[in-house]
Amino acid sequence: MTRRAHQSKRPTDTVTARETAQRLLGEDADLPTGEELDMLRLQLRWHAMLLIPVLETAVQDRPEDAPERVTAADVIAEARARLASEPRNTLPAEVAHAQSLSRSVLTLADALDSLRLVSAGP
Repeated sequence: MTRRAHQSKRPTDTVTARETAQRLLGEDADLPTGEELDMLRLQLRWHAMLLIPVLETAVQDRPEDAPERVTAADVIAEARARLASEPRNTLPAEVAHAQSLSRSVLTLADALDSLRLVSAGP
């Protein structure tokens, strides 16, 4: 099956992805501990893993040198690198890793929403 065959016809929920990511990045963010941090990291990984193929599909028909395709490739590469990394087994390292995943989720959502705006036109 192709990547498109796996895609849902529903729009990707970037609102929920953003809300999850903001839990660690907002000025008033309460830093989670223990199981809550583990659950949040799993949610962030899930959001990133859902957004990556949607963004890839959204830009695949654009010219290779199109700015939005180049930007998407950079954003996806960074998100994949963060998904592949594992933090040291200390609370500060785990929080920092979750925060980096949060930033990737926000950047993926921004790129996808930007493409949707451009595609929708004026």
